[in-house]
Amino acid sequence: MPVNFLTTPIDYLSGVGPSRAELLRKELGIMTYGDLANFFPNRYVDRTQFHKINQLVPETAQVQIVGKLMSISTAGAGKATRLVATLADDTGRMELVWFKGQKYFKESLKVNEVYVVYGKVSRYGAMYSIAHPDVELLKEYRGRQQNSMTPIYPSTEMLTKRHLTNKYFVRLMRQLFSEIKAAFVETLPDDVMRDQQLITKNAAMQEIHFPSSTNGLQAALKRLKFEELFFIQLELLLQNRIRKTQIKSFAFEIVGDHFNNFYNFNLPFELTGAQKRVVKEIRADMANGAHMNRLLQGDVGSGKTIVAVLTCLLAIDNGFQACIMAPTEILAQQHMAGVSELLAPTGLRVALLTGSVKTKARRIIHEALEDGSLDILIGTHALIEDKVKFLNLGVAIVDEQHRFGVAQRAKLWKKNKLPPHVLVMTATPIPRTLAMSLYGDLDISVIDELPPGRKEIKTVHRYDKNRLGVFSFIKEEIQKGRQIYIVYPLIQESETLDYKDLMDGYESIVREFPMPQYQVSIVHGQMKSEDKDYEMQRFVEGKTQIMVATTVIEVGVNVPNASVMIIESAERFGLSQLHQLRGRVGRGADQSFCILMTGHKLSAEAKTRLETMVETTDGFKIAEVDLKLRGPGDIMGTRQSGVMELRIADIVKDNELLAVARNAAINFLQEDPAIGMEKNINVRRVMAHLQSRKGLWKYIS
Repeated sequence: MPVNFLTTPIDYLSGVGPSRAELLRKELGIMTYGDLANFFPNRYVDRTQFHKINQLVPETAQVQIVGKLMSISTAGAGKATRLVATLADDTGRMELVWFKGQKYFKESLKVNEVYVVYGKVSRYGAMYSIAHPDVELLKEYRGRQQNSMTPIYPSTEMLTKRHLTNKYFVRLMRQLFSEIKAAFVETLPDDVMRDQQLITKNAAMQEIHFPSSTNGLQAALKRLKFEELFFIQLELLLQNRIRKTQIKSFAFEIVGDHFNNFYNFNLPFELTGAQKRVVKEIRADMANGAHMNRLLQGDVGSGKTIVAVLTCLLAIDNGFQACIMAPTEILAQQHMAGVSELLAPTGLRVALLTGSVKTKARRIIHEALEDGSLDILIGTHALIEDKVKFLNLGVAIVDEQHRFGVAQRAKLWKKNKLPPHVLVMTATPIPRTLAMSLYGDLDISVIDELPPGRKEIKTVHRYDKNRLGVFSFIKEEIQKGRQIYIVYPLIQESETLDYKDLMDGYESIVREFPMPQYQVSIVHGQMKSEDKDYEMQRFVEGKTQIMVATTVIEVGVNVPNASVMIIESAERFGLSQLHQLRGRVGRGADQSFCILMTGHKLSAEAKTRLETMVETTDGFKIAEVDLKLRGPGDIMGTRQSGVMELRIADIVKDNELLAVARNAAINFLQEDPAIGMEKNINVRRVMAHLQSRKGLWKYIS
């Protein structure tokens, strides 16, 4: 076996061959011996325990039975055809059923032979059955050495169809380990291994596939998870350090008249302690000439906009321009309205650039940008077009940054001879564990308190049968001069159905709240942009009391007088979306309410989401629950390289180990910043391998 045996193509492993190798490549991405070795089980089952047929209970977890195959035949017709076998032991009989792979099992199973059968039990009438069981001749089972825990490997429909069963993978792993022996190179430093009490790489790889005991398996899991998390954190910390030490930006050493006058005379309210802390962090970042790459997290309504404005003023005081990029036109317009109003007394020039800005106005903006007479440009993706040239861009602020691709953000870097400072903002609170992994290379600031005077939004869950009571409540609020949102779900796969839901809802609302006593606006994605803007504007100006809408109002509408958010079919929304929608109210001094309307049939997950919304308005607590329910990939909307493709660790379940791994990585770099010590040669090799797979994008947040 060559030294680099782990790079040997999987085709050469006994029991694979060309056709199976192609299947492994296509279905599981297994190209080499190393890929197979790192194809870890996702669970383990105890295959040393046996049940008698008369001990079975319906819908229990998997059970194992020894019995004689009494008969095997095909039942049903057409698409309902199935293969049914009768298994008997000394206490009774049961059925084994196959809907797929019938030909294979019909030819390979033998009547009157004794089999070991494993699977999940169901009951139909008086007869127990197992669908698609694992089946093995008793003599073969006895011929193998049995561990107390049998690994269960991930599979796909195609693998099952081609009979690459779990039994096949167990056999393949035995073959692999018999060929490669104990040849895994140690990756972690000795002192880290000692401090964390970790077993060796070879021992861990052996135990993960062939556990000798529960303790042995736990030790292997800890070792391999720690290793994965340690190297991710090491890479993120190195990226952060490289950015701070090697990527230069402009030093904003002056805190001048624009900043001070605005802060002292034009601030519409006293900043919260959290806002002051964040502004201080940003000022320190931009003063030293290193490139700022900071993530600003703040819940809905926490006051991120004022922080963005103060950041822009720091750039302007130092002779630079600023830009604010938002993912949608509505959000860009909201920023434009808010920033223009705040900066009106200062005489600074602010402009809006989106796809709908006409050519003549666009030309004026381009000229003002290039001659430096335009101080702040707010816009959408239009900001990163090549024709948009700044005289001197000093800071770029990106709102709801997870909606932009890395390549899009990278274009902002090219808008000046040195990359501008970058502040990325999000109103979607990111749990600490996720932030530590996704944004470990960014400095993170959190606005964790709401402005004084804001009342907590009261949230309740109501069923469809309570609708008349909800209508009465709406009328009471309108009599007080308040405005109401009623939001319907819009799910891409079923826009026509959802459109019908919206129109039916609109008609029932108009019947219940007739003109001229009430005015109702409607906004949805199928409307023309100008019609949508007209209806939104009517609501903003208070000309309509009720806004019936789809989730287009999730971001972008700021109406302090709106005090009630009603979310129809609330069970169809994700937690973060429910939280964002709720954040549309509670912007004024009045008590605000969020009413979650649902039918009676709710899944366990939907109940958890609704209970969480009722219990708390803390976006970070909500994000933690959302992370547990949905997983990190879904929350971020994209599988981010290196973090979402974890082989064995889980950043939700292993959050404590993640924190330990990060601290270990920090301590490691303090002792050996360049990873140049002889004792750390293995770490250096792993890092070189990791970095060879990524381009320069990794430095762009």
